[in-house]
Amino acid sequence: MQDLNNVYYDENDLGLTYTRTCSTFKIWAPTASEVKVVLYDHAGEYDQDGLVNNHEGGSAHPMDRMRDGVWSLTLPGDLEGRFYMYKVAFSTGKVHYAVDPYAKAVAAGGARTAIIDMSKTNPSDWEDDVRPPQVRATDAVIYELHVRDFSMDEGTLFQKKGLYGAFAERGLTDPDGNSIGIDHLMELGVTHVHLLPVFDFKTVNELTVHDPKASGSKYNWGYDPQNFNVPEGSYSSDPKNPYARIREFKEMIRALHNSGIRVIMDVVYNHTFGVDDGPFDGIVPGYFYRRNDHGYLTNGSGVGNELATERPMVRKYIKESVRYWANEYHIDGFRFDLMGLIDVQTMTEVTQMLKHEVDPSILVYGEPWTGGDSPLPDKTLKGAQRGKGFAVFNDHYRSAVKGDNDGGASGFATGWWGLEREVLTGVQGAIYDFTHDPSETINYVTAHDNLNLWDKVVTSQGLRHQLQFSEWHDGVPALGIAPVEAVMNADPYRYVDSSKLFDNDTVRRSLLANGMIITSQGIPFIHAGDELMRSKYGDHNSYRSGDAVNSLRWKNKARFRAVFDYYKGLIQLRKEHLAFRMESREQVERHLKVLQCGNGILAYMLDGYAAGDAWNRIIVIYNGKEHAEAVSLPQDKPWNIVVSDEAAGVTPLSQVSKQVVIPRLSMMVLYDRESGIETQVLADIEIMVSRTAVSREEELRFDAVFRDQHGKPMKGLMAAWRSSDDRIIRIRQTGKAKSLSCGKCTITASHGGIETSIQMVVDELYPARMELTSDRTIYATQTFQPFLRLWDQYDQLLEGVAYTLETTTPRIVAVENGGRKIKAIRPGTATIVARAEGLTASYNLQIQPYFIRTIEMEYSRPDGQYEGWNVWVWGTGIHDGKIPFHVGSDGRATATVRVAPGIRRIGYIVRLNEWEEREGDRDHFIDLPPSPSKERIKVHVHSGTKEVVVAVGGQLIHLHGLSSA
Repeated sequence: MQDLNNVYYDENDLGLTYTRTCSTFKIWAPTASEVKVVLYDHAGEYDQDGLVNNHEGGSAHPMDRMRDGVWSLTLPGDLEGRFYMYKVAFSTGKVHYAVDPYAKAVAAGGARTAIIDMSKTNPSDWEDDVRPPQVRATDAVIYELHVRDFSMDEGTLFQKKGLYGAFAERGLTDPDGNSIGIDHLMELGVTHVHLLPVFDFKTVNELTVHDPKASGSKYNWGYDPQNFNVPEGSYSSDPKNPYARIREFKEMIRALHNSGIRVIMDVVYNHTFGVDDGPFDGIVPGYFYRRNDHGYLTNGSGVGNELATERPMVRKYIKESVRYWANEYHIDGFRFDLMGLIDVQTMTEVTQMLKHEVDPSILVYGEPWTGGDSPLPDKTLKGAQRGKGFAVFNDHYRSAVKGDNDGGASGFATGWWGLEREVLTGVQGAIYDFTHDPSETINYVTAHDNLNLWDKVVTSQGLRHQLQFSEWHDGVPALGIAPVEAVMNADPYRYVDSSKLFDNDTVRRSLLANGMIITSQGIPFIHAGDELMRSKYGDHNSYRSGDAVNSLRWKNKARFRAVFDYYKGLIQLRKEHLAFRMESREQVERHLKVLQCGNGILAYMLDGYAAGDAWNRIIVIYNGKEHAEAVSLPQDKPWNIVVSDEAAGVTPLSQVSKQVVIPRLSMMVLYDRESGIETQVLADIEIMVSRTAVSREEELRFDAVFRDQHGKPMKGLMAAWRSSDDRIIRIRQTGKAKSLSCGKCTITASHGGIETSIQMVVDELYPARMELTSDRTIYATQTFQPFLRLWDQYDQLLEGVAYTLETTTPRIVAVENGGRKIKAIRPGTATIVARAEGLTASYNLQIQPYFIRTIEMEYSRPDGQYEGWNVWVWGTGIHDGKIPFHVGSDGRATATVRVAPGIRRIGYIVRLNEWEEREGDRDHFIDLPPSPSKERIKVHVHSGTKEVVVAVGGQLIHLHGLSSA
């Protein structure tokens, strides 16, 4: 395959840009010899599997080859309602028809790209949709849920069963008056709903999914991506209508947001369902997928292919995709499937982009493992997330609590003593394992994969046969019976007496397992239905087992109401007490103290007051034994029990002193007294806006900063916004606003009885003052752009004003790039002049002689083996990347790094070949002398140690000017 890593398109306009007067199509296809846009009046002719295989017959329009591998075409007129494909030809003679990989709307089954007006997909109040408040990652309580599972129970009153629309149905109850649906989620108290994949996936026939007589596939978890930027059609009321799935998806998001619940999207950027008929290979054959040295597709995903995320345009695709979901659909977080197959740089850039460009409170986390062997050297595995802003699933803690995933092996909560130390490591937020801070660990015991919690516990108890669980394989029960029959034969609650729930060992072990998760440091994650004692009838991989196995049984809420209340109380405890949600390693190290660890008991104390909690000291005790155990308490004063083996919450149940007896297979939480922390009371609101004078038709954003009675910031509050004159500035409840006409108005933010206002002016802004500056040191032969600042008549900085540059000393400096940049020609004193809308500013600068410094890097290894070792450098200003070591006749391995003038710091890593090994686990940096210098700079790196010696001017200085990051 042609090397395309240097063919990079840096704009964000690939795909279709639609307006009522024209449509522009852009596609990155650098290896194509010809590309055409083929327009159709309809979605195509579908076969019995819901696929369109023939794309002939459309009107073809040739595209123009542009820069950086991009093809472009603008067609006049309003094309709304039509469909298109790309017809891509190659020099080999092959021709592919392909759906636009950047498609935002598609026909049923993703068969063709649909041309729609995205503004018509917004619910009426979509602009006022806001993310529910969240202060920090550890405030989250995540609830993993499949869209169809949520509402397919035939015994319920959902009107839109299996659809996005079910999430907007309020006021639903079971026959006993218990809330179900979205009201249940609100009552439970979770902060985030994690939706299994909801982008367009391949294996459900969208044309027949709503036909009860159809026999085709109607169910899948969705880990078979087809169109990454389009909602799945089988969850919409009309998959044939490209608008329906988008509008109904947004209505689901709005309903959850209005209920105080954020939405996390499960994304699968590690593979696609197919390659030949997938979203990428028809456009750029071979580029988007990893292959081995023999040219074969690699299979780190376990499903036949893996995306080459380390390639620039693949990384760009992923970043643009998640940005699109966050902005267009108001998604609040992303869970990355098989994140081990995504390189660390991509995950880091995705996280930084989301938090810096969209919202700092967006959650990013994923699975730090692969599904098979992969040639990717820089896998995002446990530990790779340290300090990078995203989290990973903690399978170490999972295994310590429950044992293995699908077998009979036990953990602390399921019958195996001796794992108390491993459990403690999980309780501490894995800061002594693989995290830097507890916000980097997702704590869980079960998820959609493998046996769910109830089925795992009964399996570890050896009860599968007594409960008549079938053995399942790919959605089919053994012995040839139908799934519905296997479900009917099973009796998962055979030994459970609903009137004595807490007498049952399976119930107790289940509550202990998730109770440990909810009260540990980190981010708790529970699988939908755990609070209803959900069973999947022994099916450990129900990805296509259908509704009979997967649907939530809402009748279990009344049957097991005490279990639901226990979960609700634990979540309330966590949400109301900061001691369970510490953010940093330092907090955990300082405020979590172990009281007892071993022999089936783990007891620890949280220094609540010091952690900002309203309770002074909190004790948490887990008992994995099958009998009660007495635990001594650290002071001869009363302790209030708020969590026992049968109740959980924040209200004291009873008091004990000196010691407490922990019943078998249970947990307990106690506190000594209220700490006396003064409650924050809102006293003031400050409005933040970039400028108080704006032009007409300008988009702007207002933010509110809340302060308490002592002037300290208050988190988690939302302002109500209003404008004194909507004809001048119209403001949404999100704080987003638009200026409409010239004049003055007042913008007010309020919360409760507190409000504040700011005066705004809308006017024709013009430059009134200008200043020109530049870097202090410019070197001959370098090209640079001076800094030009302009102020308007209100003394505000103006951006985007056209200007030109001139020089009065053309022998010293020259003007390039249409009067926007300066090139230094030779040393001397130069004058440059800037002109903008009648204003003039000049600046004198000194051009310095150009010189190159060299750094000699010497590398020593005890084994003397230097074959393949090299240094990877960046920030040199001349040549970044790989520089091999050369072994001289004296046996020394050296590499010479050339550094441009003005460079103050370079970074380097010593590595073997292409990252097979590296020296140390951090990047290293060398700070260079700030002024022009002829001094020789030498760096000596000793393998296997942290010793690095830097010599400047022949004088050795240990760790001189060197730091790690």
